[in-house]
Amino acid sequence: MNMNRNLLGDNRFWPHFWTQFFGAFNDNAFKSALIILITFKAISIGGFTTAQLVALCGGIFILPFFLFSSIAGQLADKLSKSRMICWIKIFETLIMILGAWGFVTKNPPVLLAALFLLGLQSTFFIPVKYSILPDLLRENELVAGNAYVGTGTFIAILAGTVVGGALIPVPGYGPWLVSAVFIATALLGWALSQKIKYIQPAAPDLKFRANPIGPTVEILRLMIKDRSVFLSVLGISWFWFIGSAFLALLPPFCKDSLQAQESVVTFFLALFSTGIGVGSILCDRISFHRLEIGLVPLGSAGMSLFAFDLFLASRPALLLIQGDAALSAMDLLSAAWGWRIVLDLLFFSVSSGLFIVPLYTLVQQRSPGGERSRVIAANNILNSLFMVVSALFLLGLFSLQLSVRQIYLALSIINILVAVYIYTVIPEFLFRLLCWFLANILYRIKISGRENIPLEGPAILVCNHVSFVDWLIIAGACHRPTRFVMHYSFLSVPFAGRIFKDAKIIPISGAAENFHILKTSLDQIEKELKDGQIVCIFPEGKITEDGEIGPFKPGIERIVRKTPAVVVPMAIEGLWGSFFSKKYGKPMSRPFRRFWSRISLNIGKPVPPGEVSAEKLRAAVCQLKDEC
Repeated sequence: MNMNRNLLGDNRFWPHFWTQFFGAFNDNAFKSALIILITFKAISIGGFTTAQLVALCGGIFILPFFLFSSIAGQLADKLSKSRMICWIKIFETLIMILGAWGFVTKNPPVLLAALFLLGLQSTFFIPVKYSILPDLLRENELVAGNAYVGTGTFIAILAGTVVGGALIPVPGYGPWLVSAVFIATALLGWALSQKIKYIQPAAPDLKFRANPIGPTVEILRLMIKDRSVFLSVLGISWFWFIGSAFLALLPPFCKDSLQAQESVVTFFLALFSTGIGVGSILCDRISFHRLEIGLVPLGSAGMSLFAFDLFLASRPALLLIQGDAALSAMDLLSAAWGWRIVLDLLFFSVSSGLFIVPLYTLVQQRSPGGERSRVIAANNILNSLFMVVSALFLLGLFSLQLSVRQIYLALSIINILVAVYIYTVIPEFLFRLLCWFLANILYRIKISGRENIPLEGPAILVCNHVSFVDWLIIAGACHRPTRFVMHYSFLSVPFAGRIFKDAKIIPISGAAENFHILKTSLDQIEKELKDGQIVCIFPEGKITEDGEIGPFKPGIERIVRKTPAVVVPMAIEGLWGSFFSKKYGKPMSRPFRRFWSRISLNIGKPVPPGEVSAEKLRAAVCQLKDEC
């Protein structure tokens, strides 16, 4: 706990955090100042209107992500990430000097060239920004690291937007002031980048290809190689689709739906950034500083719910607004309906933080170190594509004469449909949500020895069998997907049977009961272990009838002899007498009992394959149970 709380003061992390913070600040301050200059100073180029030129700026900034992400990913894997960040910061300083010249001389071609180069700089920086985190932090710090980086990025976006937009209109001195801020911030970022710990190249022998077409295809293939990584990237891209649309709608929402002042837009932007930060940090806290993808469905549900309520809340707001004076932030906060809108915006962004942090962490953890930067570069391409599609989507809805309120409703409905599809295709997300709910809402779980579960390679978990939900407790404690071996009859239980199938339970039976099922299950266990997976077995073969640990069946010995793997003993304590145990007869047959009770899961040291025996494993589990 303390380790993660002090992460911002840790020499491994804070130089990178502040380097990326000031980079995001500069990007958005530059874009904000340029848009204000175009909009209010009416500068133009090539016959473009002001609105067209503002739209062109967005396209110019995002174009390098399509063109050069593959090259950026290759370099980030081939070279030292820490040194690459330093070079990128030098490049940023040169861009800001060019941009300063453009602002002072009010030269549109120079400003657009600087904007393109700034997008190019971001294209090379973002893969390193995220892929370096697993090199700087321990695994149990990675969720916190992503939470802080996500929070810092959105605060920097807000701060840059406000500072750039506030300084450029200053009469006579605006261009000079923003130029000074840009250059000073870039130099500060470069100075901080010098303090980032040196990281060895992840794939120094990688053959570099300058032609972007082939490498782009290659990094997209790397991204889809692991299905969970690919679908997580799709989830991240979907967030940017919804998030960019949501933010783009805030100005017209304030102007048309609320008849509010421009300051309310700034207030809402601040609220959105704050909510993302709160959601990101909350994600780290309630997942106990580890990857918990069960929070992703929770986040997506919150996004849909609060977007829908925003649609509902803004209708009475429109009816209650009176007079010709534009609504101020204080006016908004003095009304009950105003607070409802504020809370909808805040909790939408909090839900977004819960949604996005686990997905970024999953991509980092499940991408091989030598490919991670290229996978994140592929993520950038897909993110950019989804943001472009989001902009076109909004244009299409506006062309249909839909109001901002109605578009928020449409976003809510579409988000629900996409979420239902994703969680149907990948039931692991809902399965993990169920595990998290059981371990943190229904009960209070204390886990000891989690570090004894191997981070990679085959392993067998063995545990005493106290209740119907032991496997869910273990699944929630294990940081890797786990295949559970259970009696085949469980798959026919209504509703629960579907969960078992989605969780890829391996059904088993006794030899005398159904030899075919037994043989099939043993073959499946062998296959999973050979594939490097974790398999969990309850060697007692049944749920305890008296709360005590029964004899361990010798099947575990045969499995280890056939497919050698370390065996990790563990013990559950606190579920005996619960609604899911047999203390009062058949599980789940009596009124609900022991809600919010404390349960423990003790995880012991791995036992090498050559030392495995049923008696020794039972003794280890009994000792762990006594220590609970």
